[in-house]
Amino acid sequence: MSLSKFLEDKPLYYDKIDYVRMPKAYESIKKKLNLPKIIQIVGTNGKGSTGRFLAHMLQEQNISVGHYTSPHIVKFNERIWLNGKDVSDLLLEKAHEKLQSILPDEFIKSLSYFEYTTFLAIIVFEKKCDYVVLEAGLGGVHDATSVFPKVFSIVTPIGLDHQNFLGKNLSDIATTKLKSITNKVLVSKQYDEIVKKIAKKICDEKNAKLFFCDEMLSFEEIEYIENYSIENHLPDFQKLNLTTAFCAMLLLGFKPNILNLITLPGRCQKISTNITIDVGHNIMAATALLGTFKDRKITLVYNSFKDKDFKEILEILSPIIKSIEILNMENKRGMATCEIKEFCKISSIPVSDFLRIDCEKDYLVFGSFVVVVEFLKLMDKHEK
Repeated sequence: MSLSKFLEDKPLYYDKIDYVRMPKAYESIKKKLNLPKIIQIVGTNGKGSTGRFLAHMLQEQNISVGHYTSPHIVKFNERIWLNGKDVSDLLLEKAHEKLQSILPDEFIKSLSYFEYTTFLAIIVFEKKCDYVVLEAGLGGVHDATSVFPKVFSIVTPIGLDHQNFLGKNLSDIATTKLKSITNKVLVSKQYDEIVKKIAKKICDEKNAKLFFCDEMLSFEEIEYIENYSIENHLPDFQKLNLTTAFCAMLLLGFKPNILNLITLPGRCQKISTNITIDVGHNIMAATALLGTFKDRKITLVYNSFKDKDFKEILEILSPIIKSIEILNMENKRGMATCEIKEFCKISSIPVSDFLRIDCEKDYLVFGSFVVVVEFLKLMDKHEK
């Protein structure tokens, strides 16, 4: 069975996570894997862009490098990046065949979509990479990417998200994510001091070496990153991600060279003169976008799942919102379409259904990967 057919039967989302299945599966095949040096990135926001910046910088050093990220926007291959390119269909199928041959039947059937594709990425990368950057999913210590031994841990900004899985407050969430760290840890700029305190506590318990980005760089290095960010029109949150990747390179023993860096699709990505898409879906992402669009008024193309803090997100974005157009997501369960419209009426925010692009409006499409993917599908359909 081809990979695409096989994955069709794997649900993308679960109401409950099995925390022992992935470690058991790894134990059953670890002797058959040839692992490269693994760098794991955990956090709430910025994992994907930080990982891609770091992978690009490693490649500039003539190092063979892989980057595993999720989810994808258009094609599954986006999740597995190898030496500057998304993995080929041929390599994916070969990795799928090997994984099917070494995994016990119980795990072939029971592994989740993300768990299976994490193993798939490792098989693509083995024997081909010196370094691999693994982006954790929503978790930390229990994440599928955490079963592998790693040489370095990177922690991007941690905030409130996925509370039903990670913990009800920031302290619990930070603890869950930070417990995944290895003996060398880099923590990026945080928006709450409690994250740094928990990082210090856990590193002390593990006897791990801890580094903070905002304590590492010289004036010249800060100026170098600042100039690159200005020349390439990076928003502030991407400058932060670039800084984290730069610090990671230093700790890995390399002199960073920032050349022709490419971020992942969907990260504050301008896809036309008047349309920007962003796959963020939480309070931290909304705050970052508020800073990016602070001098503009936008039409927000939006929708959200009911379990997200959409009211607080829209309150944060309200200074830049001219109007909201709700993307029809009737094919998705648990959407907050009616609740968002009611909130907009109470808040006196003009709201309507999204029908088509008006060239006179400045659009921001926001609200998770699902919303952005649905929007792009609709645009593609209209263009045809």
